[in-house]
Amino acid sequence: MDTEYKPKNILLTGAAGFIASHVCNRLIRNYPDYNIVVLDKLDYCSNLKNLHPSMSSPNFKFIKGDKGSADFVNFILLTENIDTIMHFAAQTHVDNSFGNSFGFTKNNIYGTHVLLEACKVTGQIKRFVHVSTDEVYGETNEGAVVGNHEASQLLPTNPYSATKAGAEMLVMAYGRSYGLPVITTRGHNVYGRNQFPEKMIPKFILLAMQGKPLPVHGYGSSVRSYLYCEDVAEAFEVILHRGEVGHVYNIGTKKERRVVDVAKEICHLFSLNPDTHVKFVKNRPFNDRRYFLDDQTLKNMGWSERTSWKEGLRKTMGWYVKNPQWWGDVSGALLPHPRMIMVPGIERQFYGSETGDSAYRLSASDSDHSKMVASAPRNIPSTDKPSLKFLIYGKTGYIGGLLGKICEKQGIPYEYGRGRLQERSQLMADILSVKPNHVFNAAGVTGRPHADWCESHKPETIRTNVDGTLTLADVCRDHGLQMVNYGSGCIFEYDDAHPGPAQAQSGIGFKEEDTPNFAGSFYSKTKAMVEELLKEYENVCTLRVRMPISSDLSNPRNFITKISRYNNVVDIPNSMTILDELLPISVEMAKRNLRGIWNFTNPGVLSHNEILEMYKNYIDPSFKWTNFTVEEQAKVLVAGRSNCEVDASKLKKEFPELLPVKESLIKYVFEPNKKTFAGRAAIEVFHEVDLVT
Repeated sequence: MDTEYKPKNILLTGAAGFIASHVCNRLIRNYPDYNIVVLDKLDYCSNLKNLHPSMSSPNFKFIKGDKGSADFVNFILLTENIDTIMHFAAQTHVDNSFGNSFGFTKNNIYGTHVLLEACKVTGQIKRFVHVSTDEVYGETNEGAVVGNHEASQLLPTNPYSATKAGAEMLVMAYGRSYGLPVITTRGHNVYGRNQFPEKMIPKFILLAMQGKPLPVHGYGSSVRSYLYCEDVAEAFEVILHRGEVGHVYNIGTKKERRVVDVAKEICHLFSLNPDTHVKFVKNRPFNDRRYFLDDQTLKNMGWSERTSWKEGLRKTMGWYVKNPQWWGDVSGALLPHPRMIMVPGIERQFYGSETGDSAYRLSASDSDHSKMVASAPRNIPSTDKPSLKFLIYGKTGYIGGLLGKICEKQGIPYEYGRGRLQERSQLMADILSVKPNHVFNAAGVTGRPHADWCESHKPETIRTNVDGTLTLADVCRDHGLQMVNYGSGCIFEYDDAHPGPAQAQSGIGFKEEDTPNFAGSFYSKTKAMVEELLKEYENVCTLRVRMPISSDLSNPRNFITKISRYNNVVDIPNSMTILDELLPISVEMAKRNLRGIWNFTNPGVLSHNEILEMYKNYIDPSFKWTNFTVEEQAKVLVAGRSNCEVDASKLKKEFPELLPVKESLIKYVFEPNKKTFAGRAAIEVFHEVDLVT
């Protein structure tokens, strides 16, 4: 080109990931006049720490979001006056694509299509640099001495490379049909600091640091070429400024290495014996033997590889030795085949545990692409009827604790999540470790000891009830998992359309599709907010729980236990959830893969006085209580309390055996406790002024 292109406002997609973060940091460092906007949804392989060198720069801006949201992308292009897009964001791990090919199609093809359409609609983009891969060319013959050039035929062999080739076709079509100024790059493997350890080199380094075997697919005879991250960032800098619209540029090197040789070199760097620390494992369904590129076009533009293999590997090793916790717990990523199966209609199963891979062995006559001689891996259940395993969050909570007991009673394997809901990497680790096919979220902040606490601890309430719940839903969706979320029905209050009688029930309850109308407490606000946002997640089943009651009358979180300890109570009819009947139904809902919002209460309503009258008749004949008005209650509470009736007809239709609230309360709570508490002269009364949330 006679003159170099000078961008003003650049949108970098996926720049919290590996390669794009190096490109971003380089552009920020070298071009203070460029405004850099990063769009990244912070997927499992992204890390904001990768962008730390750029964070304090006045010309840097980070936006968390998904490139698949058309309105959002259009908004960014217009408000940030974007004139240049460098599109890195993609799912790239080949192993994952064998199990989750649909996710790759959505991310790599649909996401690219949304960006291109936004460019067409806004009409302001002067450069669109699309980042592809050398894998779109397919396998190169072992004896080939000339690499694939930019005009070579695309022959992808795995789902990942197929989606990248598909995205390229869209880029080319928009360039020709609409005149978009597109440029495409196809690059070799990249390595260096900040790379998520599902990729081979960082995985091998982290395993070698622990003295563990390095898993090599097949016999490790596949040949790959590797470029150091800073050299690749420089290549993109050159292409951005000197690349010609409509052209494709290979980013490559002529230096090739067998996978097994890379493993051996890393063993030597850590003084490990390759004979004992290189472990041959089952190969991929198809593993291209070789990728070989003709990189002359880019060299003619002035770029060349600067970092030798030995120097780059030494730098990379040094960085991981100094930063072993950069990604947190990555034990799941260090497995030989860290991938998952997600097929519509089939419950998700993880493949690739150490147990499963060790069950495979290669016979002496097998080649890389031949079939494995295998015994049945112990970690893969029968495909006839996938076995259940639950991952439950909220171990110390009221509902979460009861869920574990139900699983034990039904013989369902389960584990409690260890990760904090707000920490995506910890949730990922839980899923990789537990390998569930259903996730239950019973974690949340309801108040300590009651909802008034939330009024003075709003950030903590938001972090758990909103941010944490959405993070778990997002992680579950990415892994093809249904999430059963125990929400709240305390988001409504009686109104003109749903009159709340003082003495008798109205029979007109709020339905699932009704908009929440109660904002009297911050707790309820967060529950209504997160319920609305969860509607965007097709994998979530939200259960609106109200005033939960169980047969354990010693539990201070039991609604009956609460009101029996109050000095004064109001007397208002409300919908209620009898947990002994309804929690097993929630397990069945998971088995049936039910989604959407459900009013999770027994049909009908009960007033506080009705419950306490039954308590007196069944449990303690000497029990007495005093009523006060809602107005009097408001004087001693910081936050208001929700009183309402929700319509349980949807749940009743799905589960016709569901009992009305009074019958359920007698059957599951009062009758079982009648003998236990018979003859008891008095109960302990706690002088605590409160009413339930």
